[in-house]
Amino acid sequence: MESNKQQRQPAKETVTRLFKNPKVKKILGLILILIGLLAFFTPFTPGSWLVFIGLEFLGVRLAFWDKIKNWFKNKQ
Repeated sequence: MESNKQQRQPAKETVTRLFKNPKVKKILGLILILIGLLAFFTPFTPGSWLVFIGLEFLGVRLAFWDKIKNWFKNKQ
């Protein structure tokens, strides 16, 4: 059981290191945007929200993001 945990740790570190790489984040962001746009124009419409996740990976903040955060802060 303990050896199984030891095997998972390097994999977790590898994935973490991979997602910190800016090139990987850009590629993943573009792929998610393309899949989201494809989903918007095809019968896979529920998957169109992937566009927003792809934009977030690219570092593009939505114009209304600050308004949403303030609304949640005021609600609490």
